[in-house]
Amino acid sequence: MTPELSQTLFRNKTLKIERIVSRGHATPKGKWLRGRKNEWVMLVSGAARLGFRGGRGVRMKAGSFVFIRAGRDHRVEWTKPGVRTVWLAVHF
Repeated sequence: MTPELSQTLFRNKTLKIERIVSRGHATPKGKWLRGRKNEWVMLVSGAARLGFRGGRGVRMKAGSFVFIRAGRDHRVEWTKPGVRTVWLAVHF
């Protein structure tokens, strides 16, 4: 499998904007992500599903976006295999 690509587009003391390209990638089973900053994420292209500990999952398609508050456990459950799923993530 091709490695997931993560590219920082802008960064300063309070803000980070990154572009992520996934091709069938997902967070490893049993692992949760927990950011130290708030995060706003938009799916530019492709399809994905995000999961939240103690909550419902979110299906995403091009144009979908979600706000993830700092400290909230989340994970990428699925991205469409063989398709470039492009994310825009803003950490603040």
